[in-house]
Amino acid sequence: MARKPWSFKEDRRLMELAKSSASLEEAAKALGRSPDAIKRMALRLGLSLRSKTGKKS
Repeated sequence: MARKPWSFKEDRRLMELAKSSASLEEAAKALGRSPDAIKRMALRLGLSLRSKTGKKS
């Protein structure tokens, strides 16, 4: 399955979600992407998101 490119707007939304302490799962739901996709982009942008299990990713 081909990955959908991230738009600038989605990047900004992910940054906002990370700042507001949203979980990885919440960010995935808000952006309509998989948790793995969110984790990859968060790493690329230097963001830290917590998982519902409590560990940061």
